[in-house]
Amino acid sequence: MRVYIGFDDTDILDSEFGTGKVARRYERLLPAGCQVWGVVRQQLLVDPRIPYTSHNSSACVVVELADPSLAPCLLPLAIEHLERSSAQGSDPGLCFVCEGDQSLAALITFGRFCTEKIMTQTDARQAAGGSHLSGHGGTNDGIIGAAAAVGLTASGWNGRFIEFANLRDFSDPLSVGKLADNGIRAVSLDRDAICPAPDDLVTTKGWLRPRLWGHEVVLPVMPTGPGRWESMGEKRKKDKP
Repeated sequence: MRVYIGFDDTDILDSEFGTGKVARRYERLLPAGCQVWGVVRQQLLVDPRIPYTSHNSSACVVVELADPSLAPCLLPLAIEHLERSSAQGSDPGLCFVCEGDQSLAALITFGRFCTEKIMTQTDARQAAGGSHLSGHGGTNDGIIGAAAAVGLTASGWNGRFIEFANLRDFSDPLSVGKLADNGIRAVSLDRDAICPAPDDLVTTKGWLRPRLWGHEVVLPVMPTGPGRWESMGEKRKKDKP
């Protein structure tokens, strides 16, 4: 069984780290029988009327459980972790939903709306229904991003992985076959849609961040020469307009 845990710590400009690292570090607390499938960053609407630090993003940790009875113990761990890790003056929120929960359909719709227009805490609570959604400081506006992170990730069609199969430890370049061995599918975005071969090499520019497409882990690539590819996207500086 999978559990979706949405984090939004709405960090402040002077924070040493943001929501992404808070979500990734949750893995350290997991008990035996639980493992993180992936951590997915979700981009929400950027609008001057919305208070955000740099890019208005939230993150969802997807945990796989060998025994569904382990799920209840993950929630207090997540709450404690968020409260301990959130920056002073931030407005953290947490959403916790198990696979198959009836609220996921509404959260998926809510998540999509959060990429298009301004949503409220009331909207988030209505979408969450009976599933867990809680604020942990400040205005509690983080519940909006946390709920959106769960919905968008559960949809299987949004976000980029900031953690999956120790992606930060991969070499650059690396082969298409090596990516596949670790559960990452290289997909060509060029006009002719050539299929990358297992021995082809992919340059990641030191920033391997596959996408969540069709409930799969997908790395979009473009050809740069015979048997050579380059992944789409690159690291950007944290700033706010």
